[in-house]
Amino acid sequence: MDEPPEIHKFGGSCLRDASDINRIAEVMLNSTNPCVIVVSALWGTTDRLMRAAKEPRYAGRLVNDLASQHLRFAPNLINSPLHDTFQLVLKGIEDALEILATDRDDSGAYNRLLASGERLSALVVAFALSEHGIDAHPVGAEDIGLCLNGTTIAQTVDMKLSTELLQRSALHGTPVVTGWFGQGKDGDIALLGRGGSDHTATALAALLDAQRVVLWKDVLGIYPVNPRWGVHSTPIPYLGYAEAMEFSHIDAPIIHPATVAPVYALGIPIEVRHLYSYEKTGMKTVIGPDIHELSAPKGIACIPKVACVVVETKYMHHSTSALSDVLQEFNAANIRICSFESNNAQWRFIIPQHEVNRSIGLLNQRFDEVSFNYYAAMVSLIGNTGDHELSIPSLENGWISAQLNSNQHSTHLLTQRSDISNLLEELMTQLSIGVSNDN
Repeated sequence: MDEPPEIHKFGGSCLRDASDINRIAEVMLNSTNPCVIVVSALWGTTDRLMRAAKEPRYAGRLVNDLASQHLRFAPNLINSPLHDTFQLVLKGIEDALEILATDRDDSGAYNRLLASGERLSALVVAFALSEHGIDAHPVGAEDIGLCLNGTTIAQTVDMKLSTELLQRSALHGTPVVTGWFGQGKDGDIALLGRGGSDHTATALAALLDAQRVVLWKDVLGIYPVNPRWGVHSTPIPYLGYAEAMEFSHIDAPIIHPATVAPVYALGIPIEVRHLYSYEKTGMKTVIGPDIHELSAPKGIACIPKVACVVVETKYMHHSTSALSDVLQEFNAANIRICSFESNNAQWRFIIPQHEVNRSIGLLNQRFDEVSFNYYAAMVSLIGNTGDHELSIPSLENGWISAQLNSNQHSTHLLTQRSDISNLLEELMTQLSIGVSNDN
């Protein structure tokens, strides 16, 4: 590619039926810049593959079902040179299932099975786009040198190694790249977490010095409050990188938590758009460099049913190294830390209530004074909240039980109120967050 491309990522929610391909082709044909496409598996495919790995009786008809499903997106694929590759991927599914039928702990076979969803998707999307006159071709992420930081399951793309190994010559025309997986440290396939295709897209953007990344989804953008709480709002027009990272780590599954990191230092913008509604409404969320002069919360995130675990350290010697050890132990035990703060006398961890027993067990191995309290939720105000004192009436009338330490991009609050939806709506009103454009 002679000029910086745009990266367009299409998730499974944008790959439900053949009509979605027509819309994707329209997006590509309307672009005036070179494009690289990243795709997830077709809607529901990954869940079906996971189920087949656990239920051999279901696996028998899976290959035929997947072949039929994908050929509905690109029926003429059977008459193209790509059909041989299509059959090889299906054969790979059969082989992986045969191994898993006798050894369900074979992580290599399991990863190869799940990665086949993205491989099939890339094949049918590339072929279908070629029928619209687009010079599209499928590309396997690991085949072009996209390497991950780990084996079997990885958190991030290894940017340094991927920079050295990236096969740029394979990215001619409009490449359709498989998301979610890459080459692990052991040379075998490794997977990112669910939703990791977002991270694949931004990693490629950094590697190719892209103009921007567009994440096409089935939502208008990132909302001030997660829609699951039933609170009406319109998408946030602009989020700084740090604000978006706060959202993704707390209560916004719209983007993968590792999405922002590859482009942070480069200033490459990320746009979240609805595949169909964007053309009509123009609504989107742009994620870009942090703008510190704006001093107001932009959104409210919420984690229900949390506990505050307190460790009395009493001016412990080498407390920094001890805290590092504890954090590593929590990570190794896969215990989520929603928030934590420390001073010379105590540490406070906010964790999900169902992890209290395991957390206390780990901490009691090191400390004598460990206590905890349950809370209905941790509510986080996302935005540039660190440069001023927030006026939160809820603190005065007892709606909020405690305010944790703030940082520049978020303030965390603990509440005992169980009517969380009402609380979030009241906070939005008080802080003028998420006011609809049509109000």
